[in-house]
Amino acid sequence: MAFLRSAVWRVFSAVRPPLSPLCRTSTRSYSSEPTKEKSVPYEKTLKQEDGASSGPTKPLPRSADAVVIGGGSLGCQTIYHLAKMGMTNVVLLERDRLTAGTTWHTAGLLWQLRPSDVEVELLAHTRNVISKDLEEETGLHTGWIQNGGLFIASNKQRLDEYKRLMSLGKVYGIESHVLSPAETKDLYPLMNVDDLYGTLYVPKDGTMDPAGTCTTLTRAATARGATVIENCPVTGIQVRTDDIGVKRVKAVETQHGTIETPCVVNCAGVWATKLGEMARVKVPLIAMHHAYVVTERIEGIQNMPNVRDHDASVYLRLQGDALSVGGYERNPIFWDEVSDKFAFSLFDLDWDVFMQHIEGAVNRVPALEQTGIKSTVCGPESFTADHKPLMGETPEVRGFFLGCGFNSAGMMLGGGCGRELAHWIIHGRPEKDMYGYDIRRFHNSLTDNKRWIRERSHESYAKNYSLVFPFDEPLASRNMRKDPFHQVLTEQGCMFQERHGWERPGWFNKEGPAPVKDYDYYGAYDVKRNEKYKYDELLGQEYTFDFPPHHDVIKNECLSCRHSVAVFDMSYFGKFYLTGPDAKKAADWLFTADVNKKPGTTVYTCMLNKRGRSEADLTVSRLEPGVANLPLAPEFSDAYYLAIGGGVAEHNWNHIKTVLQDQGFRCQLTDHSENMGMISIQGPKSREVLQEVLDTDLSNEAFPFSSHKVVIAAGHQVRAMRLSFVGELGWELHIPKDSCLPVYRAVMAAGAKHGIINSGYRAIDSLSIEKGYRHWHADLRPDDTPLEAGLAFTCKLKSSVPFQGRDMLEKQKKEGLKRRIVCFTTDEKVPMFGLEAIYRNGVPVGHLRRADYGFYIDKTIGYGYIRNPDGGVVSANFIKSDQTTHVKTDEKHTSYRTAPEVEGFTTFCTSSCFCLLSNTSSSQMLLILF
Repeated sequence: MAFLRSAVWRVFSAVRPPLSPLCRTSTRSYSSEPTKEKSVPYEKTLKQEDGASSGPTKPLPRSADAVVIGGGSLGCQTIYHLAKMGMTNVVLLERDRLTAGTTWHTAGLLWQLRPSDVEVELLAHTRNVISKDLEEETGLHTGWIQNGGLFIASNKQRLDEYKRLMSLGKVYGIESHVLSPAETKDLYPLMNVDDLYGTLYVPKDGTMDPAGTCTTLTRAATARGATVIENCPVTGIQVRTDDIGVKRVKAVETQHGTIETPCVVNCAGVWATKLGEMARVKVPLIAMHHAYVVTERIEGIQNMPNVRDHDASVYLRLQGDALSVGGYERNPIFWDEVSDKFAFSLFDLDWDVFMQHIEGAVNRVPALEQTGIKSTVCGPESFTADHKPLMGETPEVRGFFLGCGFNSAGMMLGGGCGRELAHWIIHGRPEKDMYGYDIRRFHNSLTDNKRWIRERSHESYAKNYSLVFPFDEPLASRNMRKDPFHQVLTEQGCMFQERHGWERPGWFNKEGPAPVKDYDYYGAYDVKRNEKYKYDELLGQEYTFDFPPHHDVIKNECLSCRHSVAVFDMSYFGKFYLTGPDAKKAADWLFTADVNKKPGTTVYTCMLNKRGRSEADLTVSRLEPGVANLPLAPEFSDAYYLAIGGGVAEHNWNHIKTVLQDQGFRCQLTDHSENMGMISIQGPKSREVLQEVLDTDLSNEAFPFSSHKVVIAAGHQVRAMRLSFVGELGWELHIPKDSCLPVYRAVMAAGAKHGIINSGYRAIDSLSIEKGYRHWHADLRPDDTPLEAGLAFTCKLKSSVPFQGRDMLEKQKKEGLKRRIVCFTTDEKVPMFGLEAIYRNGVPVGHLRRADYGFYIDKTIGYGYIRNPDGGVVSANFIKSDQTTHVKTDEKHTSYRTAPEVEGFTTFCTSSCFCLLSNTSSSQMLLILF
């Protein structure tokens, strides 16, 4: 018998040729060819034992409402949910047999807790479908096994992270327990606990069977009228251009016929990029080898939970009386030459790569050292730049949807994502906040950039098991988009953040320049590590769940803005012009606020989808024609200038384009984000500084708040807007690219006597939360309405002007709000980062979306949405009412005679009627609302 460690070392110590950097695939024959058949740890697969059929398993229909391509987890879940939602004239096409691509060899793990409320909900739906719904509908067992999950913490920070997950899980009713090493040993006797700090146990985690799941899903779908056709490869996607120049899906071509359809869903996994090319659609994912080994029988392992040891980068999946052992490496093998002929195939396992998992696995379960290897499983998986799936309608072709790039989590996320994708197709938008998965989260300049896809996907893969710290930034594929101020700010010690490919200022290091260097792959593939890398060193110091070491630096930037004046480089903002004959009509329909005021006015507004949910918040300025040339202003009588947060600019661009197309407005949307810079000068001294630079009167009477003008700054024409995102007197200067540096230098020179400083987005986050300003995709998401978010003032409901989503807002206003955003502050100086649970009378009612420290008020501040556990209206009285006996000690503080006890947490009083529960061994916390 070949024991696990000895077998590996025999192979590992054999003579092997050295690999060139980044080119493992070019030196291995297995890079594009399948190996001999290997066993996988399931009772069955859907592979035909008697060879592949010569043709489709069913006749092709002439037309369909939607065609799903790919018979893996996502394809089967999507067609199931489409049929369940009533779209029965749908077809699934699989080129071989169901699960033949990557699904058949998946480990099939399901962990319920993730550092995202949306993902927790998606996973919960998958679990319900697999463990309950399908069996009730079909009478068939899917293969679901509920054996629990155990997260290993080898240090305090890891356990702190797990307690954050535990806190969020309480909001969604997910049972979990923090266990001591001794308690862990009682639960899992074969585990070595000598080096453990603690563990997190989730009893209702489990595993799924790919064949059983996909078979049951398609059977349930066909029972509702859907059609599943195997052995039918797609050879082409027909695209037509409509009367207004919009590209739309027309038909799907196969060797056996053509299906006319307005909707194609790309669930082709590793092969999704090739399918996208058929419609000239960019699908930014990359294929890599992903492996695990299956052991021989281990006495005493039966019924043990699955294990995730993140610090060792290894997982241990229960496989009957054996274990599957796998993980994520620092040097995964890229599959550059993706083969179409790879059904039910695997690669040879490269022990050079896989070896790094063995030591951690043997350390955690010592019995593995004397356990044989039954089989190796190394198959292709698709990975993306941020380790999140690619979903939604593509920007290039209407009706072409993505459901791919699931980073080896397709089984786990499939149910929730399949439902959201079906809702997207039928209703135009998903029900939940799927922005983190939406293809439109990536700028169009990145989605076909091979360097960006490769580097960022590698880093996301290699760091998949790393701690998720609040202030982390990627090191891969940086400096992709730089504004005109980048070099001068680098010289002044700017620590940049990456957003949407842009380098934007995060904060300013006082120890000199810390430039971002080229990616070194963390030393993998024989790439030399970056030496004396100041940026990486400073970033590493930020890896904490406590107040970061540069807390005082951020404080100085904030208080300089509050007391004097600060400059913020906001050039990464999206800068669009809406023009054309129907621009006014379009503006009325797109924007919730009345933006059709006199020229020279700037309005803060939202944009909604048809369900009345928020797609964006932005400022819209109505322009006066003829006062300036591009890029400051277009030559149209009806023209609007849109300034949008740069991280969501692509999302906003596509939302506007889609609305214009659907409504048939004769408008043009033009993007000038790259050829304009933007600096924001804020603080009580900003008027004094800018009055020396601008050739216009800046008094309140001459230049009121929410107005804009084209002015001369240091001899250069700029558009000045009196706005603030930090709650101070201030102006934004929107500047043509070539004029940026002269204007910036003039501002800094004029501000020198006032102590002007550069400030970054970490300061903006703190300053804005103090003022209660909303951040889109934190306080305001696509599953929130403006009414719930406290932004009713942005909605022209008192007028008769229709706008998209108005009917839904009016209905919600009439019925009353079932959820509402609430602000929390703490008297104790404790850090919060979001996801902390909110309790009322011992019952979870929500969680924080965003939190930060307010340096001016010297308190931690959090914003979260709360709901009524009874499903009723969340009124002001509900928020302020108190059912727990308490004694009011003064005007600011409340002392409580009774407070709920929560495992592992300690109670702190907060202002108003709130109470904070903080873990005594960490800075993780729960908020309690009485």
